[in-house]
Amino acid sequence: MRAPHLNRKLVLEAPVRAADGAGGFTQSWQALGVHYAEIIARTGREKAGVAVPLSRVAYRIVVRAGLVGATSRPLPEQRFRDGARVFNILAVAEADPLGRYLTCTAEEETVT
Repeated sequence: MRAPHLNRKLVLEAPVRAADGAGGFTQSWQALGVHYAEIIARTGREKAGVAVPLSRVAYRIVVRAGLVGATSRPLPEQRFRDGARVFNILAVAEADPLGRYLTCTAEEETVT
C-alpha cells in the first residue's frame, strides 16, 4: 500500500441528542477532533428530494488510525466537516494490514 497523501484538514463530529421537553429531541453536532485526510471521489447520483433534486457523491476518505475506543477514531453515523461541506460516514475499515490508516466510506449530499 502506498502512503496516503493527507492534505485535507477535516473536523470529526458526533451527533448529540438533547430532550426538547415535548417528548422528542433535538440533534446537534459536537466536534471530536481534527484529522488530516486524503479524499477520493467515487460515484455520484442524483435523486429526487422533497422540493428540489439532490446530488449524492460517495467518497473514500483515508485518515490515520486512532486507538480502538478513542473518541477521535471515526465511527459510522459520525461525519467529517470541511468548512460548509459535510461528509456523512457510512462505514470504517482498516486500510492496511498494520492498522496505521483507516478508510472511511462517506457520502456528501448537496442540493442541485
